[in-house]
Amino acid sequence: MWKKTRKMKLEFNAEKIFLASELPMSSVFSYFQTAPQGLNNEEVEKRQSLYGRNEVEHEKKMHPLTMLIKAFINPFIGVLTALIIISYIIDVYIAAPEEKDFTSIIIIASMVILSTILRFWQEYKASMSSEALQKMVTNTCTAKRDDGTEHEIGISSLVPGDIVKLAAGDMIPADIRIIETKDLFVSQGTLTGESEAIEKRAETSGGDSRGRSIVELENICFMGSNVVSGSATGIVVSTGNNTYLGTIARSIAGHRASTAFDKGIAKVSMLLIRFMLIMVPFVFLVNGLTKGEWLDAFLFAVSVAVGLTPEMLPMIVTVNLSKGAVAMSRKKTIVKDLNAIQNFGAMNILCTDKTGTLTCDQIVLEKYINADGTSDNSRRILRHAYFNSFFQTGLKNLMDKAILSHVRELEMESVRESYKKVDEIPFDFTRRRMSVVVEDVSGKRQIITKGAVEEMMQICSHTEVGNRVVPFTPELRVKAYEISKRMNRQGLRVLAVAHKSFLSKENNFAVEDESGMVLIGFLAFLDPPKQSAAGAIRQLHAHGIEVKVVSGDNDAVVRTISRQVGIDTTNVLTGAELSVMNDEEKREAVARTRVFAKVTPMQKTEIIALLQTQGNTVGFLGDGINDAAALRQSDIGISVDSAVDIAKESADIILLEKDLMVLENGVIEGRRTFGNIIKYVKMTAGSNFGNMFSVMAASAFLPFLPMLPIHLLVQNLLYDMSQTAIPFDRMDDDYLSKPRRWDASDLSRFMIYTGPISSIFDITTYLLMWHVFGCSSPGAQSLFQSGWFVEGLLSQTLIVHMIRTKKIPFIQSRASWPVMCMTLAIMAAGIIIPFTRFGSCIGLTPLPLSYFPWLAATLIAYCVLTQVVKEWYIRRFKRWL
Repeated sequence: MWKKTRKMKLEFNAEKIFLASELPMSSVFSYFQTAPQGLNNEEVEKRQSLYGRNEVEHEKKMHPLTMLIKAFINPFIGVLTALIIISYIIDVYIAAPEEKDFTSIIIIASMVILSTILRFWQEYKASMSSEALQKMVTNTCTAKRDDGTEHEIGISSLVPGDIVKLAAGDMIPADIRIIETKDLFVSQGTLTGESEAIEKRAETSGGDSRGRSIVELENICFMGSNVVSGSATGIVVSTGNNTYLGTIARSIAGHRASTAFDKGIAKVSMLLIRFMLIMVPFVFLVNGLTKGEWLDAFLFAVSVAVGLTPEMLPMIVTVNLSKGAVAMSRKKTIVKDLNAIQNFGAMNILCTDKTGTLTCDQIVLEKYINADGTSDNSRRILRHAYFNSFFQTGLKNLMDKAILSHVRELEMESVRESYKKVDEIPFDFTRRRMSVVVEDVSGKRQIITKGAVEEMMQICSHTEVGNRVVPFTPELRVKAYEISKRMNRQGLRVLAVAHKSFLSKENNFAVEDESGMVLIGFLAFLDPPKQSAAGAIRQLHAHGIEVKVVSGDNDAVVRTISRQVGIDTTNVLTGAELSVMNDEEKREAVARTRVFAKVTPMQKTEIIALLQTQGNTVGFLGDGINDAAALRQSDIGISVDSAVDIAKESADIILLEKDLMVLENGVIEGRRTFGNIIKYVKMTAGSNFGNMFSVMAASAFLPFLPMLPIHLLVQNLLYDMSQTAIPFDRMDDDYLSKPRRWDASDLSRFMIYTGPISSIFDITTYLLMWHVFGCSSPGAQSLFQSGWFVEGLLSQTLIVHMIRTKKIPFIQSRASWPVMCMTLAIMAAGIIIPFTRFGSCIGLTPLPLSYFPWLAATLIAYCVLTQVVKEWYIRRFKRWL
């Protein structure tokens, strides 16, 4: 099967999967050229070179050369390139030898190189930052290598033929042929859309496997699905793009679903493009008819189109998101999907489990008592709990670890030497319990079960009182519940332990065997609330985020912990209460309730969906197997680095520390990033809308072009450069104080009210140059163009500071130093250019000193009027950014 002569072409082979499914167990190892103890390192290296890394196709990383070419392909560069060609024809190709002039070509080529390098460098840095962040979060699996030793390795290191172990909470790391299972249930929802888990077995039930869908094969687990319960051992059949998931990934790579943010950005671009399509023909025709120079009119119209095109928008958005992600990583928050940042900033409800988030996530076994509440000979309860936790092969939770740790401290681990494991019945979230079957040296076989108190009571027919086993009467049940509730009210999490001895059955134990059991005692665990939790919740509330606790634990414990950290427990809703409500009652209850207890995984998803239908942006923080569906349903899925694989894979954001304070810092950074993007969008929309009026007025009434095409392009380049500092700007505290959602409905209104302000002062500059400086004839057009070039550039650059805050700029709110420095540099460049050789080469002329007091007055008046309109706008429409 394994051809080692050349690198294998990675494509999904359905025939190979069917063949692997049909193999008898006796020949499965020889067919895959492996052994029960796994592959040796030399063979692993050979197969890695043959099949590549176990990675499916995501968004392809763009090669730097491709990125550079893409930076070159944009309207701005296209017009400059056309100007280079025209300049070459006019100034070099058809010019007399003594009149050949390369100056314009050199200047325009320099602009092309500068603009291209600027775009390339910013996007390349953003790409590298994003890639580095992705590498900070990895999933692992357990594989047998060398002599059968189990190793925790990165999923990407798997090769066909590897022997892997699977347990509850694991993601299936490749397409795998199962060779051994124990009550293995797998969720294939990511592949099939079906929410119900299906059972997988080592042996098939027979029949023609070719007549069924490939995902229905009983002994094949597919990459991307996850283990809900049980355990298994299997052989890797296919990896990477050669898996079933790989075929799906290739078909959707590069086709990410559009978010509200994506649609909003597209709407801005289309709005400006529509303006451009109306304006460019108008400018071309008016200038051609009034001036008679159709080539100049065409180049001028095209240059205007470039000025109206938001060519920097993709770069500004990418750099903002990338910078935000890097800043969040410094605050222990890893962003898996850059586009999730805006949802992070928009989140107004956070649903979270309590364990490890509100509590210390350091569970200790506080007490273990008999079923009647006494503590005489209670070590017997601990011994039974230890067997249950030690012998199980599923995912050991924090309480299992607390039991094992406590037994280790008491030096009781030797008790297991007299017992051997016979079988187990894995945990699932419906039963909320798990069982192991053990046998001692005398042959006595017993089933030991531990789990949630209510579910355990349902399978117990007897209990122990003193040293006697007695029927579990209603009175004794009430007493047992009260013992449990009393510990719950102290903030202790309680599990019940039961057993059934002298079993006649020898193997193949199942859920049905969990009946007629004897309740023998309780385990109480303490997970105290974090000292930082109450303060973090207050901070989240102060920033407009309502925290709701959504837990599978019982209501007494959840209520106690929630109250201790300052969450309102007036309304506590349990999963049982939620299940009997109609849709309208559910919507009302979910809106007013802060604490949900004993909810199932599907109810967590339902709660989030109900909140979303009420217009909320909902985040969910979870780290368990039962949280995967809720993480996918939420607007922003948040998990932690220590979470199970399926939770990390389902999340958009990974916290390196399970603390709400870390989350709060990330939210603020998300809002800052989103705010800086909105700044650019509104600056671009308002400025370009104003320029449209200015150019149309100048084209209609002037006997010459108000600016040459090269002037417009240089001005546009300098203005674009000034905006590259926006991602490094700060946001006002009041903007960060509440959630921010993308809303493009305000954009058109914003453009209409703010855009024409700049046109007013452009027109006053026309009048100034025409009447005061005598630029009323074609012979004086260079001075006119220089005056408008400087005024237009400076007013456009100042708009950054006028729009970036709803306060008075420079006085009540100052931009960050990169923005201030870039603004000063661009304004200085704009003033100096007409006095330089570069300026004279592009047709500008030095301005008289008497122009600058007029310029200062114009800019001051512009800022004052903009501030007046801004304050009126905020009073009228109750918003700015």
